[in-house]
Amino acid sequence: MADAAPQRAAGGPEPRGGTIGDSEFDRDTAVTPRSPGEYGAELSGNWSVLGAVNGGYLLAVAARALGDALPHRDPFTITAHYLTASRPGPAVIRTERVRAGRTLSTGTASLLQYDEGGAEVERIRLLASYGDLDALGPDVGTLAKPPTLPPPERCVGPDDMPEEWAAFESTMAQRLWAKADPATLGWVRGAPSGRAETRAWMALADGRAPDPLSLLLAVDTLPPTAFDLGHQGWVPTVELTVHVRARPVPGPLRVAIRTLNPAGGYLEEDAEVWDSADRLVAQSRQLARMER
Repeated sequence: MADAAPQRAAGGPEPRGGTIGDSEFDRDTAVTPRSPGEYGAELSGNWSVLGAVNGGYLLAVAARALGDALPHRDPFTITAHYLTASRPGPAVIRTERVRAGRTLSTGTASLLQYDEGGAEVERIRLLASYGDLDALGPDVGTLAKPPTLPPPERCVGPDDMPEEWAAFESTMAQRLWAKADPATLGWVRGAPSGRAETRAWMALADGRAPDPLSLLLAVDTLPPTAFDLGHQGWVPTVELTVHVRARPVPGPLRVAIRTLNPAGGYLEEDAEVWDSADRLVAQSRQLARMER
């Protein structure tokens, strides 16, 4: 637990009543059992940027299927390799149980779609271990510190972007309440800082409380840190690993992402996600290409 008092967000989306399960995120990540270990899904265009389906959303869809197939339901660690570009439409997820223990179960999942000729094309493949987050002990010895952000009313959201960024089509932005630290958005004004950092408040726009599956989305929703290096091209994910450390409490999240080593046309992005109780609830690292 951090030493400082939790940094609270004034404003944010209105919290919704009811239980997790009836929000847009839940509907768009729903999976339907077809046969033992196999699930159908409909990838939604609601979670896209410039027409590309978001990688965190894809991970959440596959993770939901694998959580149904394993005896444990909470993702503890997931590593996904992105093989081909996904598109909105039907998909199938095939899962396999590798091992089931007392506290952890491990499995694999592949998300596939069909090409114009009807042939299967694998989009992502993941290996993951699941457990019970509620069974974790109370001991917390983290040396990490939560990111310090201006209050949301002094941060920048999609509606505050300059007119020249209006063409940056993102259906996903409409489904998130996101307010970024202006200090990390120099690239928007044509003056990238070179620090390769992004920090923001984040929540689902409909007020749905965060949970372990939505944390998989949160680590991959902010603009690429490459933009803060002056990079103007696409930054597709090659591999993404997420560690879920605790079940988040209701309230906006704080997400901080940074890059230290852009080299050879690739970069890493390290993300931390903190909940409204100042707990580090998720960490991730991804390798991405810096395409021109």
